[in-house]
Amino acid sequence: MKEITILSGKGGTGKTSVTAALASVASQAVFCDNDVDAADLHLIFLPENTEEHRFFSGYKALIDPERCRQCGICEDHCRFDAIHLNASGRLEINPFQCEGCRLCERVCPYEAIRSVRHDHNFWYVANTRFGPLVHARMGPGEENSGKLVSQVRRRARELAQESGAEWIINDGPPGIGCAAIASLSGTDLVLMVIEPSRSGLHDARRLLELCQSFSKLKVVALINKYDLNSQLSHEIETFLEENHVPLLARLPFDSEVVAAMAASESMVEHHPDAAFSASIKKLWSVISESF
Repeated sequence: MKEITILSGKGGTGKTSVTAALASVASQAVFCDNDVDAADLHLIFLPENTEEHRFFSGYKALIDPERCRQCGICEDHCRFDAIHLNASGRLEINPFQCEGCRLCERVCPYEAIRSVRHDHNFWYVANTRFGPLVHARMGPGEENSGKLVSQVRRRARELAQESGAEWIINDGPPGIGCAAIASLSGTDLVLMVIEPSRSGLHDARRLLELCQSFSKLKVVALINKYDLNSQLSHEIETFLEENHVPLLARLPFDSEVVAAMAASESMVEHHPDAAFSASIKKLWSVISESF
C-alpha cells in the first residue's frame, strides 16, 4: 500500500481536479479529502455516506452567572481580550475571541468558569464510484483541523488494509500550516501541483521547504495550465530542476475542466480524449511504475 498526497502550497491550483482525474484512472485505491477546512472533493465524487462520526475540536470558556462574583480576575488574565462586561454590567466571554487556553478557568477563585469542547465537526466514510472515500466537514470558525486530518487519514489507512487496496490518494489542503503538515506525515509521495503565476511559484518554494524538513519524503511535481504563461512555466521548470524535483506532467488549460466540475464529473470522465486527460493517464502510469 502506497500513499500519495497532492499539495500545492496555495489554493486554486487545481489539486481537487487532479485528484478526481487520477481517481478515474487509478484502481484498488482509497481516497481521502485532507482539506477538511473547505472540503470539496465530495462535489465530484458524490459519496454515499456509510459512517458518520462527530469530531470534538478546541475548547471555549463559559461563565456560570450564579457562581460568578464579578471579581474581574479572569478579565485581567485573558491575553485575548475575550472577557468583557456586557450591556447588563456582567462579565461574559466572547466565543469568537476566546482561544480555548483555559487560563481563566484555572485562575477563577469561585470556579465559575468551565470550558466545553465544540462538537460541530464531522467526518465520514463513504462509497463512491471510484472507491471508498473518507472526508470531513468542519463548522465555521472551528479549530484543530490538523487533528481532524490525522483522523481521516488514519481511517483511510484502516480501510485500505481491510480491503487490500494498493493506493491511498489524498487531496491535500492549501498552504503550509497545521493541516498540510498533518497531510505530509507518513506519506510516501507528494505530488506538487503548481500553477504558472508568481504566487504559485512563491508558494511552491515554501511547500518544498516544508517537504524537505521530512526525511526520506519523495516529491514530484506537475504544472497545471502551463500554457497560460510560458515564461513562468519555464521559471518553474528551472526551479524544479535546481531542486532535483522531477516534473512528471504539464497539464494544458482546458475550459472543459469547469464544465466537468459543474457536471460532478472528473475531466477524464467528462472528456476522455482531451489533452488534459491524456496527460493525467500518462502521469498515473509514471507514478504507478515508480513504486
